[in-house]
Amino acid sequence: MSGTLPLDGMRVVELSSFVATPLGGMTLAQLGADVVRVDQVGGGPDIDRWPLAPSGRSLYWAGLNKGKRSVTADLRSPEGREVVAQLAAECGVVLTNAPARPGLGYDELKAARPDLIHIRLQGTRDGGNAVDYTVNAALGFPEITGPSGQDAPVNHVLPAWDIACGLYMAVGILAAERHRLRTGEGQSLQVALQDVALATAGNLGYLAEAQLGEPRRRLGNDLFGDFGRDFATADGRVMVAVLTGRHWRDLVDATGLGEVSAALERAFGADFRRAGDRFTHREALGGVLAPWFAARTCAQVAEALKGTSVLWSRYRGFAEVARGLRDEPLMATLDQPGVGPHLAPGSPLRLGGASPPPVPAPTLGEHTEEVLRDVLSLPPARIAALRNAGAIA
Repeated sequence: MSGTLPLDGMRVVELSSFVATPLGGMTLAQLGADVVRVDQVGGGPDIDRWPLAPSGRSLYWAGLNKGKRSVTADLRSPEGREVVAQLAAECGVVLTNAPARPGLGYDELKAARPDLIHIRLQGTRDGGNAVDYTVNAALGFPEITGPSGQDAPVNHVLPAWDIACGLYMAVGILAAERHRLRTGEGQSLQVALQDVALATAGNLGYLAEAQLGEPRRRLGNDLFGDFGRDFATADGRVMVAVLTGRHWRDLVDATGLGEVSAALERAFGADFRRAGDRFTHREALGGVLAPWFAARTCAQVAEALKGTSVLWSRYRGFAEVARGLRDEPLMATLDQPGVGPHLAPGSPLRLGGASPPPVPAPTLGEHTEEVLRDVLSLPPARIAALRNAGAIA
């Protein structure tokens, strides 16, 4: 990887909280953009969000703001908002999900910077409030999550729609920047959390399936449309997934159950080379395979499946994953102020075969004077006056 990252020279002002918008900004920062996060003096609603380090610092905030610069301003005061507006005009790109404030709307900022790129995250397309948890509930996913006998909805723990929205925001910024380079024109973009979830449910066929036939039902840990499920081993549990005929052949060969599989095909009039037949008869297939896994340790399963195309993994908890992080090339030691040294991820995008390493998140307001001096070229007396007036921290 060369010393120059792809987005060197791009400057972004981020006014954000929660997951999606900070993730979008961090994605750009990891690719070389100078992302200036602006917070209210004292911090926004996610400054102390759990999980917390032993010191009490938010690991959530530190994890989503790596590589950014931090400016704090009194966004309730005209002077503080004026500083932020000047910063937006100078940087030319704004990433936000913050409440609209006088002087900081797209039209007002565009008056000072006609080629401004401005992207806003919304909850719903009409501007209503929504978060990942409420959007997920509204789209039907909790109704098909969990064991097959479950009646009540089951939420998943991963904020999937926040993550997707953050990456959509980063892609939107890059698309608008390319448009500006070609035409000189800025862009106003909006992306709604609910629209991203709705689009994903549609793109993956969940919605068409419900329109044209029966809606998806709960399957527990079974894989929909093919053969996949969890198996208990002598010392743990593994997940096995079959997605192609080759995967199935290799699983049958590795387990030595070829004759049993052939007998089941004859009994059911099925062809297990076909995904639909594997799914239809998944309970019988699982029942045949379960004793093979139960008689072996995870290490023995690994040895038996080594060199095959079979997709499988042992279930692990976060504590076990954390103990093995030193073997992960994505991870590097990060000395985060207020948290201390720990292993943290860099960008999962490998540039020239290498991942950009993690850069610490700033402490709140750490770069306020630096940014006002270097980006806005404000003289020391003006910065001191703003500080004395409480417009900046």
